[in-house]
Amino acid sequence: MNKVIDNILKHPISNTWNLFWLLSSLISIAIVSAILKADLSSPEDISYLIGYSVRWAIPFIYFVVAASSLRVIFPGKVSNWWVRNRKYIGLVFAVAMTWQAVFIFLLSTFHRDYYFGEVFYFRDELEGTVGYIFLIAMMLTSFRFAKKQFSRLQWNVIHKGGLYFLWAYAFSVYWWNIFYYPYNETFVAPQWHDYLFYWTGFLAFSLRIVAWGKARDKDLFDISITPKNSVLKKCCGLVSISLAITASATGHFWYKPISEILLSAKWSEELSLWLPFWPLEPFIPLFLLGLGVLILTKSYQ
Repeated sequence: MNKVIDNILKHPISNTWNLFWLLSSLISIAIVSAILKADLSSPEDISYLIGYSVRWAIPFIYFVVAASSLRVIFPGKVSNWWVRNRKYIGLVFAVAMTWQAVFIFLLSTFHRDYYFGEVFYFRDELEGTVGYIFLIAMMLTSFRFAKKQFSRLQWNVIHKGGLYFLWAYAFSVYWWNIFYYPYNETFVAPQWHDYLFYWTGFLAFSLRIVAWGKARDKDLFDISITPKNSVLKKCCGLVSISLAITASATGHFWYKPISEILLSAKWSEELSLWLPFWPLEPFIPLFLLGLGVLILTKSYQ
């Protein structure tokens, strides 16, 4: 079995540009097939294609988010392959998002009344625009001719900032689809892909938090090591993590009171009109998870 996995990971088709062309071709074939079945004179059909293309894109941004974390938590051949090919996986994400951009252009250009009446929402538009700016910058600076124009710090800001923003945009969309709209606006049950992309997005970033914790404390997963924290601090860390897990599955219960508190100040309410993701309700469970890991991994002399 290990030999089979090794052969797959080392095969030329599973690496670098061959992997990119393979995955990009499969995605494009699927999207073109959907186009052939759609009526491009119908704004509803184009709107469907926007969502359809995004659902092809999202797994790849999650894969990129999780790549380096998996190598820290589960070092081995698979995680090394994952990190080695994350650039090309990220470019596959860009291909799928390019399809989405085409459909958005068609909808906003040829069906303006529908777009501005049914689809357009200023903050969503702002978040999407910032996301595309990051995506273009990340895509260009993935190549040497552009990368050499930036310092290491600037390159990291573009790629890490862009990666987090694109993950946050995708993740938050599905958080709202699961925990807000079914209970406050549409009253329609979430679809299976809403749950899939919410939980995989949560898992992808949780892995980054755990990897960060392991980087802070290499003995994090070694139960044979005497804990450096006091029992009280360990309990606080575990309680925070437990709250994070609970909150991640119960957003519809706590969203309204927490949102009212976070938006109670006038400046906060005004920020929510234009600042992407503010006041950050979808990310509260991850903040709690990060806090718990911080407490558990902090060393005390």
